[in-house]
Amino acid sequence: MKSLVRLTSLAMLTLALTTVTFAASKNHGNFTLADEARVGSTNLSPGDYKAEWTEEAGGAVKVEILQHGKTVATAEGKLKDLGSPSPYDAVITEHRSDNSNAIGEIDFSNREQALAFGE
Repeated sequence: MKSLVRLTSLAMLTLALTTVTFAASKNHGNFTLADEARVGSTNLSPGDYKAEWTEEAGGAVKVEILQHGKTVATAEGKLKDLGSPSPYDAVITEHRSDNSNAIGEIDFSNREQALAFGE
């Protein structure tokens, strides 16, 4: 009887950890920035980055941009439904009147949602 209780407890713990890990893996993605661009109030240099986001009330997301494991920018955004999975990672920038570029959207390979900024 004790072994059945232990086995059941172990199975529930494994399921809980798997669920947390799966949920966490959905809320981040890597991208490469080819040219300097602004996100939020921060200018990002060309390079490789990781975006991590947490969903907030009303469909908004709080996005942290990391490089080499350190947060280099934060911004507010939202998740945008693409209708079908993106075939590749893509960063869509918008040209601003001050001749700067701002990140408008980040698409992640094989995901049906993108991060959208400034909408």
